[in-house]
Formats: sequence, C-alpha cells, structure tokens
Amino acid sequence: METIHWQWTLILVSSLILFFLSPLAKTRDQFFKAVSNRKAPNTLVLTGSLIISWIFAKSITNAANLGLDYGIVGGVAYAGYYLSFAVAGILIYQMRTKGRFKSIHEFLTTKFGKGAMAIFSILIAIRLFNEVWSNTMVIGSYFGESGSQPYYLAIIVFTVLTLAYAVKGGLSSSIFTDVIQMVLFSVLLMIILGTIFSTEDFSTTDIVTSGTWSFELGLNLFFAAIIQSFSYPFHDPVLTDRAFITSPKVTRRSFLLASILGAICIILFSVIGVYAQTQGMKGQAAVEVGKAFGVIILLVINFIMITSAASTLDSTFSSFSKLLAVDLKMGKDLTFGRISMAIIAILGTLPVFLDVEILSATTISGTMVIGLTPVFVFWNMKVPRISFYLSVICGLVFGVVLVFGVFPESLMFTEGKYADLLWVNVWGILSCIIIYIIPKFIVIKR
Repeated sequence: METIHWQWTLILVSSLILFFLSPLAKTRDQFFKAVSNRKAPNTLVLTGSLIISWIFAKSITNAANLGLDYGIVGGVAYAGYYLSFAVAGILIYQMRTKGRFKSIHEFLTTKFGKGAMAIFSILIAIRLFNEVWSNTMVIGSYFGESGSQPYYLAIIVFTVLTLAYAVKGGLSSSIFTDVIQMVLFSVLLMIILGTIFSTEDFSTTDIVTSGTWSFELGLNLFFAAIIQSFSYPFHDPVLTDRAFITSPKVTRRSFLLASILGAICIILFSVIGVYAQTQGMKGQAAVEVGKAFGVIILLVINFIMITSAASTLDSTFSSFSKLLAVDLKMGKDLTFGRISMAIIAILGTLPVFLDVEILSATTISGTMVIGLTPVFVFWNMKVPRISFYLSVICGLVFGVVLVFGVFPESLMFTEGKYADLLWVNVWGILSCIIIYIIPKFIVIKR
C-alpha cells in the first residue's frame, strides 16, 4: 500500500473516531464553556488542552525548521513564545479575582467602551481566520504539491471532518478531543525521538553543540518571542477562552504548567531539525527526516501534524462561535453557534485557493498586536479611553513597518535574521507604553 493511502487512512479513521467519541452538546454551557455534568475541566485536562491547541501544525513545522537552521538555539528561541501562557495565566488570574471580570470582552467594554471592544474583536477574528488556512496548508503539503488536486482535496476533507466533530460538541468536543490528541502527540514524539537516538551517529552531544548562542544565530528570535509574549496571548481567543472556564486557581496552575511543558515539547520537536542539520539535509526538516527513516516514521510525523492541526482547528471553530454568540451577543442558541463554525471554516479555507502568500501566522501578527501590552499588563491602571486606541494603533503602525521592511537600520543594534523583528518590537513596545500612559497626565480630570 502506498504511503499516500496510509495518510488518507490516518485522516479518515482518526477524524471519524473523534467524531463518535465527542460529546454532543445540548446546552449553552456545554457548547460554549465546556461544562459537563456541572463540572468544569480539571488542571490536568486544561493543561493538556492548552498545550495541544497551541502546538499547531505550523508551529511544529517552524520548530523543526529552526532546529535545522540554527541548531537547538532555534528550538529554544521558538519555545520563548510559551512564556505567553505564564503571562496570561497570572494577569487573567488578577483580572478575575481583583477585577471580577468574567471575560476579556467585559473588561475592555467596562474600561474602554464598546468601540475598543469592537476593534479588539476584529483583531481576534482576523487571527482566527489566519489560523484556519495556515494549519490546513501544512496538512495539504503532505498530500501533494501546493496547488495540485491532492493538496486541495486533503485540505477540504480534513477541514470538513474536523468541523463535523467541532459542530457536535463545541468547546466540550474541543477540550475532550484535545486530551486524546495530547496523549497521541506525546507518544508519537517519543517514537520519533527514540528512532533518531537509536542511530549511531547522533547523541545528546550533537544537540548541545548544534547551535551558537549569538543574536545572529537565533537569539534575535528568542528575545523577540519573549517581548511579544506580553501581548501575544491576549489576541488569541483559543488561549484566553480557556482562562475563564474553570476556577481562577485551577486556571493559573494550568497556564503555568502549560508554559513549561509546552516549551519542552517545542524544544524536543526541534531536535528533529537538529538531526536533519547533522545529516546535511535541506528543505522541510520534518518531511526530510521522515523520508530518511522510511514509511513508518514518515507516517508518524504525518499523524503528529494531523493531530496538532485538528486540535487547533477545532479550537478555532469553537472560539469563533463563542466570539459571535457570547462575546458579541449576536445569537443565543446553539444553532447560531454551529452555523458560525461553518462560516469560519469556509472563509478560512478560501485563501488556500486564492494562492495567498503564507504570512508567518505568528511573528507578523504578533508584532501588529504589541499595542495590547500596556492594556493588559497595566489593566488596573486608571487611564482615559483614548489610551487604548493610541496604543493599539501605534502597535499596528510598527507591525506595518516590519511587513514592508522600512525600519531604519540605525535603530537595530544586532545583526542577522530576525534583527528587524526584535528591534521593531523593542521600540514598538516602548512607544506603545509611553503613548498609553501620556493621556493619563494630559487629560484634565473634571
């Protein structure tokens, strides 16, 4: 049987199993808040759900490729983004216990008004829209060349099958299947690493010596990731929705655990790229390593991509339906929630056919939302409403500057790839914080 047939079998069988195992949501709490038998998810379930919904197909592809390019430094650099969980966990804990807020949208509406909440909703809707095609394209690439019939067919089938079980149970389905997918991911990753370490020409010494700890060779990205972690989590409803479904203490514990364990998972996956580097491989690290070890390992890597993409996709669907139904109060019943899932699935898949240049789903959008940093870090500071708009617009401007590559080199104090990313973020966040606080002293109190 050809590899491609096995790949189809994996997608079809795994999706159908998840569909039949997924709980059927009958109430709003089950569909939008993942409450089952009046109980919210516990620490272990929530931690697993957080990690796997963030270890999406695009991110593990990036981790392996960074391992190939920069050695273990590349993996550590990319793992820097997982500080986002700790930041969100601590700040949202304070917002819930001290501020008594029940959602991010309630906080923004209360403090900055409905206009601010509307702008924020547009930002996260764009994020969710990006999430769909950036993950399904990775799946498609395992079935055929970009633009080929097998490529498109795989994307459509995968999206429809994932939508099927997401529609069945909403966030309950998403979190339930996340646990299964997290266990699968861990087992499959161990199989791959076990295979790599069983070869005679690869050891932990190769990993330790595989990279150079310099700005040019990975640290630019590491520090950019750390800086972005103070704004990045708040424009990702897949992450923040999960911060309001259990008690504040369980939430904080889960987020801190997910920060550490998620980073470890990404670093371990980057070892695949490190191995590819020692063997002189070129191209997509995960694919090349899979091919080098034969059909079984290629299928294991393929299955890891399927499970991680599915977990992100179903979370994206449930977050979008919650955004429209609960946060924006556009429709109350489950039918509306299910229809909105189908809408984001269709809209999010369209760019695949329009042959859109893949924007890095993380780094670019991460820079565009740095204006959210002071909004959430200083959530308890009294500032006029204009502060929100100034900071968010300032962040968007820096994001556009990065996209068009017009940031002055005289303001960059390191060299190499990602130097522009690092310094646009450094100057951008400083500007956003200053412009956020200034109105506090200018606006005359009545």
